Amino acid sequence: MLAVPKDVILKLDGISKHFGSLRAVDKISIDIYDGEFFTIVGPSGSGKTTLIRMLVGMDQPTAGDIVMLGDRINEVPANKRPTCMVFQSLALFPHKSVGENIEFSLKMKGVDAETRRKKCYELLELLHIGKDFYGKAVTQCSGGERQRIALARALAFDPKILFFDEPLSAIDYRLRKTLEKELRDIHRETGKTFVYITHSLEEAMVMSDRIGIMRGGELVQVGTPDQIYNNPVNKFVSEFMGDVNVIEFSKSSNGKVFSSSLNASFAVTNNKSSTNKGFLVVRPEALRFLSNVQDAENHLEGVLYNEYSLGSRFQYQVRVGDNVFTIEKLRENRFSGKLDDKVLIGWDIKDSIVVEEN
Repeated sequence: MLAVPKDVILKLDGISKHFGSLRAVDKISIDIYDGEFFTIVGPSGSGKTTLIRMLVGMDQPTAGDIVMLGDRINEVPANKRPTCMVFQSLALFPHKSVGENIEFSLKMKGVDAETRRKKCYELLELLHIGKDFYGKAVTQCSGGERQRIALARALAFDPKILFFDEPLSAIDYRLRKTLEKELRDIHRETGKTFVYITHSLEEAMVMSDRIGIMRGGELVQVGTPDQIYNNPVNKFVSEFMGDVNVIEFSKSSNGKVFSSSLNASFAVTNNKSSTNKGFLVVRPEALRFLSNVQDAENHLEGVLYNEYSLGSRFQYQVRVGDNVFTIEKLRENRFSGKLDDKVLIGWDIKDSIVVEEN
């Protein structure tokens, strides 16, 4: 998290990009702060790649302004901007060594060989690669090593803002989790501004100071990981967060909402029951098995349908009529019930998240 407010380094003011009648990006306005790790996340086709192409200077906006360090840069080409991009494909030079790849931007600036090598060694150490990789052919490096080399090359350019276009999407799960943490550490060590594009909200939650969620070319919510997880603005955002239990309700009053599909009412906080139609969202970790109805402020009866082992935790499916509810528990709190047992499940008012459709 950003400990204190910082200066705005990048300002988007009503940015749009239209391709004929298609509004790929539509009227996005946001301030990104110096030293922030800001992640733009959304499903395929949401407009996030189109947005970042405008930010790095590969495309120009149809409308709106991009302001960096106080200057409007809409027409400034990519090679004239104080920014650098780490692509999904990495775009390393296959015929060059690791050192030559990292030093490329420094050589283009006319930096002498000794200074280039010293900087390269520093970055190899920072990225946990090691100086002995300096003369190694980049084609002999593993996928994780090439990811680190691409980042080192970008950092050698010493950009004001470092952009990332889904750089971890093509690598295996275990390595991706390692690199997510390393990117967060490198961000902290360098103090650079990172703007990161991904379709994985899990990635965004691990690394980001703030997250912007896109859908249909629009930025539908911006906030810290905690804000987005605990207070999604609509059903799309709540479901984009991963497994959730969603109950559609048709009316509400006096701090309760009524679900016709379950023929039941559920208590929510009064300030969340102002809409007559909407969705009640309960996170799997907030739902629990009960011994009796007094153990939770909301409850349902159902049948234990399945159990899944997810390493450090277990996930359970409970069927209530035609509805399926998901519960997650840590391994040490594994539920002792058997499949097809009748079970009582419930949750507290504080864990009731009420959202609208859009």
